Amino acid sequence: MPTTVIHSIRSLVTNDPALGRGPLGLVEDAAVVLDGEEVAWVGPSAGAPAADEAYDAQGRAALPGFVDSHSHLLFAGDRTQEFNARMEGRPYEAGGIRTTVAATRAASDEALEANLGRYLAEALRQGTTTFETKSGYGLTTEDEARALRIAARHTDEVTFLGAHIVSPDYATDPAAYVALVTGEMLAACAPHARWIDVFCEKGAFDGDQARAILTAGKAKGLHPRVHANQLGHGPGVQLAVELDAASADHCTHLTDADVDALAHSDTVATLLPGAEFSTRAEWPDARRLLDAGATVALSTDCNPGSSFTSSVPFCIALAVRDMGMTPDEAVWAATAGGAAALRRTDVGRLAPGARADLALLDAPSHVHLAYRPGVPLVSAVWRRGARVA
Repeated sequence: MPTTVIHSIRSLVTNDPALGRGPLGLVEDAAVVLDGEEVAWVGPSAGAPAADEAYDAQGRAALPGFVDSHSHLLFAGDRTQEFNARMEGRPYEAGGIRTTVAATRAASDEALEANLGRYLAEALRQGTTTFETKSGYGLTTEDEARALRIAARHTDEVTFLGAHIVSPDYATDPAAYVALVTGEMLAACAPHARWIDVFCEKGAFDGDQARAILTAGKAKGLHPRVHANQLGHGPGVQLAVELDAASADHCTHLTDADVDALAHSDTVATLLPGAEFSTRAEWPDARRLLDAGATVALSTDCNPGSSFTSSVPFCIALAVRDMGMTPDEAVWAATAGGAAALRRTDVGRLAPGARADLALLDAPSHVHLAYRPGVPLVSAVWRRGARVA
Protein backbone atom coordinates (compact mmCIF):
# COMPACT_ATOMS: atom_id res chain seq x y z
CA MET A 1 0.00 0.00 0.00
CA PRO A 2 1.24 3.54 -0.68
CA THR A 3 1.87 5.86 2.25
CA THR A 4 -0.77 8.53 2.80
CA VAL A 5 -0.59 11.83 4.64
CA ILE A 6 -3.87 13.31 5.87
CA HIS A 7 -3.07 16.95 6.52
CA SER A 8 -4.76 20.21 7.52
CA ILE A 9 -6.73 18.50 10.32
CA ARG A 10 -8.19 21.26 12.50
CA SER A 11 -8.30 19.13 15.66
CA LEU A 12 -6.95 15.59 15.97
CA VAL A 13 -7.90 13.22 18.80
CA THR A 14 -4.97 10.85 19.34
CA ASN A 15 -5.91 9.44 22.80
CA ASP A 16 -2.20 9.67 23.59
CA PRO A 17 -1.41 12.46 26.11
CA ALA A 18 2.26 12.26 25.10
CA LEU A 19 1.34 13.55 21.65
CA GLY A 20 -0.98 16.41 22.50
CA ARG A 21 -3.14 18.26 24.97
CA GLY A 22 -5.13 16.61 27.75
CA PRO A 23 -6.36 13.01 28.06
CA LEU A 24 -7.42 13.01 24.41
CA GLY A 25 -3.93 14.03 23.27
CA LEU A 26 -5.42 16.78 21.09
CA VAL A 27 -3.21 18.13 18.32
CA GLU A 28 -4.32 21.30 16.51
CA ASP A 29 -3.61 21.88 12.80
CA ALA A 30 -2.43 18.28 12.63
CA ALA A 31 -1.44 15.61 10.17
CA VAL A 32 -1.34 11.80 10.25
CA VAL A 33 0.82 9.60 8.04
CA LEU A 34 -0.50 6.12 7.27
CA ASP A 35 1.96 3.46 6.16
CA GLY A 36 0.27 0.23 5.19
CA GLU A 37 -2.08 -0.79 7.99
CA GLU A 38 -0.36 1.31 10.66
CA VAL A 39 0.03 4.91 11.72
CA ALA A 40 3.59 5.98 10.97
CA TRP A 41 3.64 9.59 12.17
CA VAL A 42 1.43 12.10 14.01
CA GLY A 43 2.11 15.78 14.60
CA PRO A 44 1.70 19.35 13.39
CA SER A 45 0.67 19.59 9.76
CA ALA A 46 3.59 21.89 8.92
CA GLY A 47 6.07 19.21 9.97
CA ALA A 48 4.51 16.23 8.23
CA PRO A 49 6.92 14.05 6.25
CA ALA A 50 6.34 13.42 2.55
CA ALA A 51 4.09 10.53 1.51
CA ASP A 52 3.04 8.87 -1.72
CA GLU A 53 -0.47 10.30 -1.51
CA ALA A 54 -1.98 13.30 0.24
CA TYR A 55 -5.48 13.99 1.50
CA ASP A 56 -6.51 17.51 2.48
CA ALA A 57 -8.78 17.42 5.52
CA GLN A 58 -9.68 21.08 4.89
CA GLY A 59 -9.92 22.00 8.56
CA ARG A 60 -12.07 19.07 9.65
CA ALA A 61 -11.64 17.19 12.92
CA ALA A 62 -10.33 13.61 13.02
CA LEU A 63 -10.35 10.90 15.65
CA PRO A 64 -9.66 7.18 15.95
CA GLY A 65 -12.25 4.91 14.43
CA PHE A 66 -14.91 3.97 16.96
CA VAL A 67 -14.51 0.66 18.78
CA ASP A 68 -17.95 -0.89 19.25
CA SER A 69 -17.26 -3.50 21.90
CA HIS A 70 -20.81 -4.87 22.36
CA SER A 71 -23.25 -5.84 19.60
CA HIS A 72 -25.64 -8.63 18.65
CA LEU A 73 -25.64 -8.69 14.85
CA LEU A 74 -26.21 -12.38 14.08
CA PHE A 75 -29.99 -12.43 13.90
CA ALA A 76 -32.99 -12.51 11.63
CA GLY A 77 -36.42 -11.01 11.97
CA ASP A 78 -37.83 -7.79 13.34
CA ARG A 79 -39.33 -6.73 16.67
CA THR A 80 -41.13 -3.58 15.61
CA GLN A 81 -44.35 -4.66 17.29
CA GLU A 82 -42.55 -5.23 20.59
CA PHE A 83 -40.95 -1.79 20.39
CA ASN A 84 -44.25 -0.17 19.55
CA ALA A 85 -45.95 -1.87 22.49
CA ARG A 86 -43.14 -0.79 24.79
CA MET A 87 -43.58 2.83 23.71
CA GLU A 88 -47.23 2.42 24.67
CA GLY A 89 -46.26 1.38 28.17
CA ARG A 90 -45.24 -2.28 28.29
CA PRO A 91 -41.93 -2.72 30.20
CA TYR A 92 -38.89 -4.39 28.66
CA GLU A 93 -38.25 -8.00 29.73
CA ALA A 94 -35.48 -10.44 28.82
CA GLY A 95 -37.97 -12.95 27.41
CA GLY A 96 -38.55 -10.98 24.22
CA ILE A 97 -35.35 -12.56 22.91
CA ARG A 98 -37.34 -15.71 22.14
CA THR A 99 -39.02 -13.96 19.19
CA THR A 100 -35.63 -13.38 17.56
CA VAL A 101 -34.52 -16.92 18.38
CA ALA A 102 -37.36 -18.38 16.33
CA ALA A 103 -36.63 -16.14 13.33
CA THR A 104 -32.88 -16.76 13.50
CA ARG A 105 -33.23 -20.53 13.62
CA ALA A 106 -35.43 -20.38 10.51
CA ALA A 107 -33.01 -18.20 8.53
CA SER A 108 -30.42 -19.52 6.10
CA ASP A 109 -26.70 -18.94 6.55
CA GLU A 110 -26.82 -16.65 3.52
CA ALA A 111 -29.60 -14.54 5.03
CA LEU A 112 -27.79 -14.21 8.35
CA GLU A 113 -24.54 -13.18 6.69
CA ALA A 114 -26.30 -10.68 4.42
CA ASN A 115 -27.97 -9.14 7.45
CA LEU A 116 -24.65 -8.95 9.29
CA GLY A 117 -22.96 -7.33 6.30
CA ARG A 118 -25.68 -4.72 5.99
CA TYR A 119 -25.32 -3.58 9.60
CA LEU A 120 -21.53 -3.64 9.47
CA ALA A 121 -21.57 -1.40 6.40
CA GLU A 122 -24.02 0.91 8.15
CA ALA A 123 -21.73 1.13 11.19
CA LEU A 124 -18.62 1.67 9.07
CA ARG A 125 -20.21 4.68 7.36
CA GLN A 126 -20.69 6.14 10.84
CA GLY A 127 -17.04 5.67 11.80
CA THR A 128 -16.95 2.25 13.48
CA THR A 129 -13.78 0.43 12.44
CA THR A 130 -13.59 -2.27 15.14
CA PHE A 131 -16.55 -4.23 16.41
CA GLU A 132 -17.38 -7.15 18.64
CA THR A 133 -20.45 -9.29 17.98
CA LYS A 134 -22.11 -12.22 19.69
CA SER A 135 -24.10 -15.34 19.04
CA GLY A 136 -27.09 -15.87 21.30
CA TYR A 137 -30.11 -16.04 18.99
CA GLY A 138 -29.78 -19.72 18.08
CA LEU A 139 -29.57 -21.45 21.47
CA THR A 140 -28.91 -24.85 19.92
CA THR A 141 -25.45 -26.25 19.38
CA GLU A 142 -25.80 -26.11 15.60
CA ASP A 143 -27.28 -22.60 15.47
CA GLU A 144 -24.82 -21.09 17.91
CA ALA A 145 -21.83 -22.60 16.09
CA ARG A 146 -23.00 -21.43 12.68
CA ALA A 147 -23.53 -17.87 13.97
CA LEU A 148 -19.98 -17.79 15.29
CA ARG A 149 -18.54 -19.21 12.06
CA ILE A 150 -20.28 -16.45 10.12
CA ALA A 151 -19.16 -13.74 12.54
CA ALA A 152 -15.55 -14.95 12.48
CA ARG A 153 -15.40 -14.22 8.75
CA HIS A 154 -15.91 -10.52 9.55
CA THR A 155 -14.20 -9.82 12.89
CA ASP A 156 -11.70 -11.27 15.34
CA GLU A 157 -13.85 -10.10 18.26
CA VAL A 158 -16.37 -12.93 18.35
CA THR A 159 -18.29 -13.80 21.51
CA PHE A 160 -20.10 -17.06 22.36
CA LEU A 161 -23.38 -16.12 24.06
CA GLY A 162 -25.19 -19.43 24.25
CA ALA A 163 -26.22 -18.18 27.70
CA HIS A 164 -28.36 -15.32 26.40
CA ILE A 165 -31.52 -16.82 27.89
CA VAL A 166 -32.52 -20.38 28.69
CA SER A 167 -33.47 -21.95 25.38
CA PRO A 168 -37.25 -22.33 24.91
CA ASP A 169 -36.51 -26.03 24.34
CA TYR A 170 -35.36 -26.27 27.99
CA ALA A 171 -37.90 -23.95 29.61
CA THR A 172 -38.79 -26.56 32.23
CA ASP A 173 -35.22 -27.70 32.87
CA PRO A 174 -32.76 -24.79 33.07
CA ALA A 175 -30.10 -27.00 34.66
CA ALA A 176 -30.06 -29.23 31.60
CA TYR A 177 -29.58 -26.18 29.38
CA VAL A 178 -26.66 -24.97 31.49
CA ALA A 179 -25.15 -28.46 31.09
CA LEU A 180 -25.59 -28.18 27.31
CA VAL A 181 -23.99 -24.73 27.19
CA THR A 182 -21.02 -25.80 29.30
CA GLY A 183 -20.61 -29.11 27.48
CA GLU A 184 -21.49 -29.96 23.89
CA MET A 185 -22.36 -26.41 22.82
CA LEU A 186 -19.18 -24.89 24.26
CA ALA A 187 -17.03 -27.57 22.63
CA ALA A 188 -18.57 -26.79 19.23
CA CYS A 189 -18.40 -23.02 19.62
CA ALA A 190 -15.07 -22.37 21.35
CA PRO A 191 -12.95 -22.81 18.19
CA HIS A 192 -14.78 -19.91 16.53
CA ALA A 193 -14.77 -17.39 19.40
CA ARG A 194 -12.43 -15.30 21.53
CA TRP A 195 -14.90 -14.44 24.30
CA ILE A 196 -17.69 -16.01 26.35
CA ASP A 197 -20.59 -13.98 27.69
CA VAL A 198 -23.64 -14.59 29.86
CA PHE A 199 -26.81 -12.59 30.56
CA CYS A 200 -26.68 -12.61 34.36
CA GLU A 201 -30.13 -11.26 35.14
CA LYS A 202 -33.54 -12.20 36.51
CA GLY A 203 -35.29 -14.02 33.68
CA ALA A 204 -31.99 -15.29 32.27
CA PHE A 205 -29.17 -16.79 34.43
CA ASP A 206 -28.47 -16.40 38.14
CA GLY A 207 -25.03 -15.92 39.66
CA ASP A 208 -24.26 -19.60 40.21
CA GLN A 209 -25.31 -20.53 36.68
CA ALA A 210 -23.34 -17.65 35.21
CA ARG A 211 -20.21 -18.60 37.19
CA ALA A 212 -20.42 -22.19 35.97
CA ILE A 213 -20.78 -21.08 32.34
CA LEU A 214 -17.99 -18.51 32.43
CA THR A 215 -15.63 -20.85 34.30
CA ALA A 216 -16.22 -23.58 31.72
CA GLY A 217 -15.50 -21.06 28.97
CA LYS A 218 -12.25 -20.01 30.59
CA ALA A 219 -11.19 -23.64 30.72
CA LYS A 220 -11.68 -23.75 26.93
CA GLY A 221 -9.56 -20.64 26.43
CA LEU A 222 -12.38 -18.09 26.11
CA HIS A 223 -12.17 -14.90 28.15
CA PRO A 224 -15.28 -13.70 30.04
CA ARG A 225 -17.58 -10.77 29.40
CA VAL A 226 -20.79 -10.30 31.40
CA HIS A 227 -24.20 -8.73 30.75
CA ALA A 228 -24.44 -7.28 34.25
CA ASN A 229 -26.93 -5.30 36.31
CA GLN A 230 -29.10 -4.06 33.45
CA LEU A 231 -32.61 -4.72 34.75
CA GLY A 232 -31.89 -4.56 38.48
CA HIS A 233 -29.32 -5.10 41.20
CA GLY A 234 -27.66 -8.50 41.00
CA PRO A 235 -24.40 -10.44 41.16
CA GLY A 236 -23.24 -9.71 37.60
CA VAL A 237 -20.70 -6.95 38.25
CA GLN A 238 -19.13 -8.71 41.23
CA LEU A 239 -18.90 -11.92 39.21
CA ALA A 240 -17.27 -10.07 36.31
CA VAL A 241 -14.60 -8.64 38.59
CA GLU A 242 -14.08 -11.97 40.37
CA LEU A 243 -13.41 -13.74 37.05
CA ASP A 244 -11.32 -10.89 35.58
CA ALA A 245 -13.89 -10.32 32.82
CA ALA A 246 -12.77 -7.82 30.21
CA SER A 247 -16.02 -5.95 30.67
CA ALA A 248 -19.20 -5.76 32.67
CA ASP A 249 -21.80 -4.47 30.25
CA HIS A 250 -24.87 -2.30 31.00
CA CYS A 251 -24.03 -1.48 34.67
CA THR A 252 -27.30 0.40 35.14
CA HIS A 253 -28.09 -0.65 38.71
CA LEU A 254 -24.95 -0.50 40.87
CA THR A 255 -24.27 -0.56 44.59
CA ASP A 256 -21.37 1.33 46.08
CA ALA A 257 -19.58 -2.02 46.37
CA ASP A 258 -20.10 -2.65 42.64
CA VAL A 259 -18.65 0.74 41.72
CA ASP A 260 -15.70 0.20 44.05
CA ALA A 261 -15.04 -3.26 42.60
CA LEU A 262 -14.98 -1.90 39.06
CA ALA A 263 -12.75 1.01 40.05
CA HIS A 264 -10.17 -1.34 41.57
CA SER A 265 -10.10 -3.90 38.77
CA ASP A 266 -9.19 -4.27 35.11
CA THR A 267 -12.84 -4.90 34.22
CA VAL A 268 -14.24 -2.12 32.06
CA ALA A 269 -17.74 -0.78 32.72
CA THR A 270 -19.31 -0.76 29.25
CA LEU A 271 -22.35 1.49 29.10
CA LEU A 272 -25.00 1.02 26.43
CA PRO A 273 -27.24 4.09 26.32
CA GLY A 274 -29.08 2.91 23.22
CA ALA A 275 -30.74 0.29 25.41
CA GLU A 276 -32.00 2.83 27.93
CA PHE A 277 -33.20 5.09 25.11
CA SER A 278 -35.12 2.24 23.45
CA THR A 279 -36.61 0.83 26.64
CA ARG A 280 -37.24 4.09 28.52
CA ALA A 281 -35.24 2.67 31.40
CA GLU A 282 -33.12 4.38 34.02
CA TRP A 283 -29.87 5.79 32.62
CA PRO A 284 -26.55 4.41 33.86
CA ASP A 285 -24.67 6.90 36.03
CA ALA A 286 -21.43 7.33 34.12
CA ARG A 287 -20.39 10.26 36.32
CA ARG A 288 -20.44 8.05 39.40
CA LEU A 289 -18.22 5.46 37.73
CA LEU A 290 -15.77 7.99 36.32
CA ASP A 291 -15.43 9.88 39.57
CA ALA A 292 -14.66 6.60 41.34
CA GLY A 293 -11.86 5.86 38.88
CA ALA A 294 -13.50 3.09 36.83
CA THR A 295 -12.66 2.68 33.16
CA VAL A 296 -15.77 3.34 31.08
CA ALA A 297 -16.56 2.30 27.50
CA LEU A 298 -19.51 3.27 25.33
CA SER A 299 -21.04 0.88 22.84
CA THR A 300 -24.21 0.53 20.79
CA ASP A 301 -25.56 -2.85 21.97
CA CYS A 302 -27.00 -3.04 18.46
CA ASN A 303 -29.69 -5.72 18.57
CA PRO A 304 -33.24 -6.07 17.26
CA GLY A 305 -34.99 -5.97 20.62
CA SER A 306 -33.66 -3.33 22.99
CA SER A 307 -31.18 -1.11 21.08
CA PHE A 308 -31.60 -1.22 17.33
CA THR A 309 -28.94 1.36 16.49
CA SER A 310 -25.50 0.96 14.95
CA SER A 311 -24.59 4.61 15.57
CA VAL A 312 -21.80 5.23 18.05
CA PRO A 313 -22.17 9.02 17.52
CA PHE A 314 -25.78 8.73 18.67
CA CYS A 315 -24.64 6.90 21.80
CA ILE A 316 -22.03 9.59 22.46
CA ALA A 317 -24.74 12.25 22.32
CA LEU A 318 -26.95 10.27 24.72
CA ALA A 319 -24.08 9.75 27.15
CA VAL A 320 -23.33 13.46 27.25
CA ARG A 321 -26.97 14.51 27.53
CA ASP A 322 -28.27 11.91 29.98
CA MET A 323 -25.40 10.08 31.68
CA GLY A 324 -23.23 12.88 33.05
CA MET A 325 -20.30 12.54 30.66
CA THR A 326 -18.40 15.40 29.06
CA PRO A 327 -17.90 15.29 25.29
CA ASP A 328 -14.22 14.48 25.82
CA GLU A 329 -15.04 11.59 28.18
CA ALA A 330 -17.67 10.17 25.83
CA VAL A 331 -15.37 10.26 22.80
CA TRP A 332 -12.58 8.60 24.80
CA ALA A 333 -15.03 5.93 26.00
CA ALA A 334 -16.19 5.19 22.44
CA THR A 335 -12.64 4.81 21.15
CA ALA A 336 -9.94 4.03 23.74
CA GLY A 337 -12.55 2.78 26.22
CA GLY A 338 -13.92 0.32 23.70
CA ALA A 339 -10.39 -0.86 22.98
CA ALA A 340 -9.83 -1.43 26.71
CA ALA A 341 -13.07 -3.44 26.86
CA LEU A 342 -11.59 -5.69 24.16
CA ARG A 343 -8.16 -5.62 25.77
CA ARG A 344 -6.68 -4.15 22.62
CA THR A 345 -3.85 -1.62 22.41
CA ASP A 346 -3.65 -1.38 18.63
CA VAL A 347 -7.01 0.36 18.10
CA GLY A 348 -8.82 3.26 19.73
CA ARG A 349 -5.86 5.61 19.38
CA LEU A 350 -3.87 7.39 16.67
CA ALA A 351 -0.19 7.10 17.46
CA PRO A 352 2.80 5.56 15.70
CA GLY A 353 2.39 1.79 15.61
CA ALA A 354 -1.39 1.85 16.11
CA ARG A 355 -3.72 0.46 13.47
CA ALA A 356 -4.51 3.05 10.82
CA ASP A 357 -8.21 3.44 11.64
CA LEU A 358 -9.44 7.02 11.41
CA ALA A 359 -12.72 8.90 11.07
CA LEU A 360 -12.88 12.40 9.62
CA LEU A 361 -15.76 14.63 10.73
CA ASP A 362 -17.53 17.30 8.75
CA ALA A 363 -16.96 19.57 11.75
CA PRO A 364 -14.01 21.42 13.33
CA SER A 365 -14.10 19.53 16.64
CA HIS A 366 -15.02 16.14 18.10
CA VAL A 367 -17.37 18.02 20.45
CA HIS A 368 -19.80 18.32 17.53
CA LEU A 369 -20.61 14.61 17.94
CA ALA A 370 -22.63 15.62 21.02
CA TYR A 371 -23.30 19.23 19.99
CA ARG A 372 -25.07 18.19 16.75
CA PRO A 373 -26.92 14.98 17.68
CA GLY A 374 -28.45 13.00 14.86
CA VAL A 375 -26.42 14.75 12.14
CA PRO A 376 -24.30 12.41 9.94
CA LEU A 377 -20.98 14.10 10.66
CA VAL A 378 -18.60 11.32 9.60
CA SER A 379 -17.38 12.35 6.15
CA ALA A 380 -14.58 9.84 5.51
CA VAL A 381 -13.26 6.66 7.13
CA TRP A 382 -9.94 4.84 6.86
CA ARG A 383 -9.65 1.27 8.11
CA ARG A 384 -6.33 -0.57 8.17
CA GLY A 385 -4.87 2.29 6.16
CA ALA A 386 -7.37 2.12 3.28
CA ARG A 387 -10.17 4.60 2.74
CA VAL A 388 -13.40 2.62 3.05
CA ALA A 389 -16.09 5.30 3.34
